[in-house]
Amino acid sequence: MIYFIEDAINGILMGSIYGLTALGLTIIFGVLKVVNFAHGSLLMVGMYVAFWTVSLTGLHPYLSLIFVIPVMYLFGYYLQDIVIKPIFKAEKDVREPLTVIIITTGVWYILDNLTLLLFGPQYRFIPDNPLKGKMIEIGEIFISVPKLWGFTTAIVTAFGVYYFFQYTRMGRAIRATSLDRDAASLSGINQYKIYNMTFGIGTAVAGIAAVTLVPFYNIFPTVGVLFDIKGFIIVVLGGLGSMPGAIIGGIIIGLIESIGPRFMTATWTEGIVYGLFLLVLFVKPSGLFGVKYDW
Repeated sequence: MIYFIEDAINGILMGSIYGLTALGLTIIFGVLKVVNFAHGSLLMVGMYVAFWTVSLTGLHPYLSLIFVIPVMYLFGYYLQDIVIKPIFKAEKDVREPLTVIIITTGVWYILDNLTLLLFGPQYRFIPDNPLKGKMIEIGEIFISVPKLWGFTTAIVTAFGVYYFFQYTRMGRAIRATSLDRDAASLSGINQYKIYNMTFGIGTAVAGIAAVTLVPFYNIFPTVGVLFDIKGFIIVVLGGLGSMPGAIIGGIIIGLIESIGPRFMTATWTEGIVYGLFLLVLFVKPSGLFGVKYDW
């Protein structure tokens, strides 16, 4: 029973980090109405930015957020402005331009291969990591400190993003654009600037997720693929455009991956995850927390 509780706790903690990686993806979809296939690669870039920030400055891994967040925001902002915005302008009458999917797939391959070219295929990890192997012992239960920090960061980030979108002027402008970009433009909102900012926010959230991962996860050029796949499963499970759904969907996946191996092989556990993904697509395509409107 103790081991079951320990697995459940660690599944919730890791699942919240999965949810945080999916949160940026669902933010971008909620406003731009496109699936960003480069999201995992943006997470990978964030991990490298965090790694080099800590390596060069000696900062605590979580203090690297003060550098990672603005860098990733600007990276996402100008990626949208330079690469993706021309597609929106060319297909301005299309609600969900499919060409953007092709563009983001190309960005995915470019970022992964450029990183491989620059830094090589070697696995990297935070030097002199103060969180490495740290555990909290509660009776016979051991809880990973880095994952506990990741859980806290995920919850705080989710509430912060929710507050921003619900209670700030800019957040309301973003929600208005997500509902009807033409009506928002007629109201004086610059939809393309909103798209740039939203992509920047989604990328910054991916950067926050990256910082929560680097204390206990190896960094390599294709690491984003692993979280990209889970991110899409979580977004579909929780509901496209649903921020609470991203976190809760991540926790569900984390629990399955953590508790499942107690009763079956890891292969079957992965099978359950993909089976749940297909079941939701067939039974409730809008996801567990999907609603008629995106926000």
